[in-house]
Amino acid sequence: MSTLVAYFSRAGQNYGHGGIIDLPKGNTEILAEAIAADLGADLFKIDTVQPYPTDYYATTDVAKRELRENARPAIQGPLPSMDGVDHIVLGYPNWWGTVPMAVKTFLDSVDLSGVTIVPFCTNEGSGLGGSVNDLKRTYPAANVVSGLSVRGTDAKGATAKTVAWARKSIKA
Repeated sequence: MSTLVAYFSRAGQNYGHGGIIDLPKGNTEILAEAIAADLGADLFKIDTVQPYPTDYYATTDVAKRELRENARPAIQGPLPSMDGVDHIVLGYPNWWGTVPMAVKTFLDSVDLSGVTIVPFCTNEGSGLGGSVNDLKRTYPAANVVSGLSVRGTDAKGATAKTVAWARKSIKA
């Protein structure tokens, strides 16, 4: 059995420290890479075919529209093999209280039967929002466990804590 670390992350303009900051690498990506390296897991970045706008506020508008429409934006492939995968450590930013719709595109595209989803999200104060309950409701074939919320601006300093949480969650 194996673990896959799948994540959606956005570099560039993001909200942090009370205003717009420019990130050379997305906060969720920093944590996902650390988890995959520690676990020796495969890493899959969920990238949309149509990039989100560069402007932070324009991106939030698109994300809000996608959520309202229950959209499934196309993602780049190829998808990772799920053969033997028993855990997906799933990373994402909290967008409008839940997972970005591109994450749902990914989850809709893979066989989740018997898979445990171990979710973590980055945010600037909104925590996990309703994302864990949303994942449980939308993907009943998977076992969705309690998630971890990490403040995005603390991501670089939270890698050890996040890796320890992932290790513990997979062994539980």
